[in-house]
Amino acid sequence: MTDISTIAQREAAILDSVNEGIFTVDQEWRITAFNAAAERITHISREEAIGSHCCDVFRANICEKDCALRRTMSSGKPVVNAAAHIINQQGQQIPIRISTALLKDNAGKIIGGVETFQDLTLVEQLRKEIRARYTFEDIVGRSPAMTRLFELVSLVAESNSTVLIEGPSGTGKELFAHAIHILSARRNNPFVAVNCAALPDALLESELFGHKAGAFTDAKQDKPGRFALAEGGVVFLDEIADITPAMQVRLLRVLQERVIEPLGGVNAIPINVRVIAATNKNLLQEVRAGRFRDDLYYRICVVHLNLPPLKERREDIPLLVEYLIGKFNRIQGKDIVGVSDHVMARLMEHEFPGNIRELENIIEQAFVLCRGGMIELNHLPPELRPSSSRVVEGGPPMNLAEIEKVFITEALQRNGGNRKKTAKELCIDVSTLFRKIKKLSIDIPQKDGRGRRR
Repeated sequence: MTDISTIAQREAAILDSVNEGIFTVDQEWRITAFNAAAERITHISREEAIGSHCCDVFRANICEKDCALRRTMSSGKPVVNAAAHIINQQGQQIPIRISTALLKDNAGKIIGGVETFQDLTLVEQLRKEIRARYTFEDIVGRSPAMTRLFELVSLVAESNSTVLIEGPSGTGKELFAHAIHILSARRNNPFVAVNCAALPDALLESELFGHKAGAFTDAKQDKPGRFALAEGGVVFLDEIADITPAMQVRLLRVLQERVIEPLGGVNAIPINVRVIAATNKNLLQEVRAGRFRDDLYYRICVVHLNLPPLKERREDIPLLVEYLIGKFNRIQGKDIVGVSDHVMARLMEHEFPGNIRELENIIEQAFVLCRGGMIELNHLPPELRPSSSRVVEGGPPMNLAEIEKVFITEALQRNGGNRKKTAKELCIDVSTLFRKIKKLSIDIPQKDGRGRRR
């Protein structure tokens, strides 16, 4: 005769063989079962999940206002294929499709609820690649600097104000411009990008404002400029600091009067276009040096976003690495699971003068060289591989535990020792933070974040 424990083990094995995440809750909303797929999708262990409230584990966008499982528990009716997203343990937003049902015992008594959820990340990524669309999911980061930028971008997108995005090369300025566009009311109209540094003045003027037939040699017919092509949408002017004084005057008139004049034309054409400009220089310093007009600067810099270099947001590097590995796995049809601890430690130490673009190139090169399932040190570019001189001069690289200790300590200091705020910033549970503080022997600041001495 089969005993109860054997039946329970068999049921757990069945649940773990299913590719969809499955969890059950009791009537107090505490998780009572959590299968292997749920662990994989959320990056939260079964031991950590069971006994916790489901909203603390999933941090889903529908938890507070429109919980599908709560609707089922209240009405008795199942929910099928509802769309939502959750925030996993690493701070990533995961699109999911969920279904819910009541959980009953052998006597038919309701003892809780069950929810299944499917990870739609691959589906969403393929959809966006096909449609060439950009959203916040393409901008990866959970550092305080990036969190502040996310909040700003959401507000900026609601307006039609001109935006100036400053930041070093490779920090994702165009990606932020795309995100502003997609979140705005102009999202269904064109997004037209122009690299102002790539063209000489005469060609740039024609590209921006268009020309009439006969305006110059080889101008056989009328050609609309980028501003005309972007009607109702956005013109993204990259490397705005590199335009000449003459072009600065032309652009100033466009921004002041909202009209363009094609080369060879005699009539001004009204436009309805939002301008987002970007530069890797400090544009205010360019103004003070006399290389950029101050009146044009103040027309462009209505809203100012400053993107930090990667070395100032190192806590985002593991998240970016995971994102890039997923991206290149899809593109190249590989199944690389990640990077070794030594590789991650080396990446965390690197200064990244090329920022995210450099990190992307490093991971892409590693994909070319890697024939196994894990990226190792010998797959990195030569300048990133450890050498005996580096070890002698700077000592061995930090291991991941040491890096994690630095990040948690810095987060605690930023939040004045308040563990609840620190856990929220790091996207982990308070109980997890307590365990890490104890495990890593982290000293708590003398104040607890509410002004009291400890």
